[in-house]
Amino acid sequence: MNLFYRIILKTNVICRDIHDNAYIEICKARGMKVGKNVILIETPAFGSEPYLIEISDCTKITAGCTFINHDGAMYVIRNMEKYKDARNFGRIKLGSNCFAGNNCTFLPGSQMGNNCILGTGSVLNTSMPDNSVYTGVPAKFICTIEEYGNKALANNVMYPRELEPHRSKLDTYIKEHLPHNYKHIKNK
Repeated sequence: MNLFYRIILKTNVICRDIHDNAYIEICKARGMKVGKNVILIETPAFGSEPYLIEISDCTKITAGCTFINHDGAMYVIRNMEKYKDARNFGRIKLGSNCFAGNNCTFLPGSQMGNNCILGTGSVLNTSMPDNSVYTGVPAKFICTIEEYGNKALANNVMYPRELEPHRSKLDTYIKEHLPHNYKHIKNK
């Protein structure tokens, strides 16, 4: 029975990959610009105007991200005589060597500079300067990339790097050796 479930899951993954690759190619054919070595963990929703999106080299976009290139709420106000011609579209650009955490939303006119990180669940409605970390709803500046890197080194998890190509061995090592340390409660 276990083999049957594994076959079903593998079939689903293959079908999803075919669908996602077709969707990305259609978006590119419609004008979306995608640089080299871009990593998409689960294909984002690129919206109805993919030609307004540019993703630069070496950028990683994780699961559940959404690109919104127009303001659909214009539908409401266009029914009012004063606003009948209201339209709102905007380009979205992600710079080189960027990271967008799970479930981020990019709104019209937003831009990530180069070497930027956008935290999980963030809504970007502005532009991020190069070498910055933003997070939140709406996304706000948290720290520089250098400050983030220093925090990462201070909390570094050491393990034998030769395990990295062997994910199951790495998982076993981390499971057995990672200490049970948790973050402190933050006071307001």
